[in-house]
Amino acid sequence: MVQDQIIARGISDRRVIDAMIKIPRHVFVEEAFAAQAYNDKALPIGEKQTISQPYIVALMTEKLALTGTEKVLEIGTGSGYQTALLASLADRVYSAERIRPLALRARKCLDSLKLFNVQLRINDVEGSPIGWEEESPFDAIIVTAGAPEVPYILIDQLSRGGRLVIPVGSDSSQQLITIVKEADGSLVQVPSVECRFVPLIGKHGWQA
Repeated sequence: MVQDQIIARGISDRRVIDAMIKIPRHVFVEEAFAAQAYNDKALPIGEKQTISQPYIVALMTEKLALTGTEKVLEIGTGSGYQTALLASLADRVYSAERIRPLALRARKCLDSLKLFNVQLRINDVEGSPIGWEEESPFDAIIVTAGAPEVPYILIDQLSRGGRLVIPVGSDSSQQLITIVKEADGSLVQVPSVECRFVPLIGKHGWQA
């Protein structure tokens, strides 16, 4: 998977590559899909959610430019696979998930791999604010669901010098966007590949 789908498609950050070799993807999918876990495609994980294809996971992770000292916020724990990669690459990870069964399953997977530097919160109350304001600012923020626009509240939770990676567009097609918050607070927005994520649900996304 890593050689053919990650390195061959341009992912060059050695730390990201090593993390994807280290973290077993099949742990985070349902048993019925275990044989497909290392194919370059998204897979269902229940609750109308998916685990993203390996290349997109690697690309988003690389765009965060993590060095190992960061405090990272993840919006959308999902299966916990992306969370596990972040936990391997950063100092601390704060991950928020709105679907309780997915969050509980992800916690078990993370614990089984002894990734204890992850704090996980369930935001299953309708209208809950996005993010984790009381723990901000974050050095990096990743959103694993498609948003109609960049949520301003996440920009506020991003530290100066930090990066936000998020898919933005319609509820069926998005473009991956990286936003860098400069030292003076100004924002630099860099578009990347077209992608398709499950929709971000809530105040700063789509209606359930």
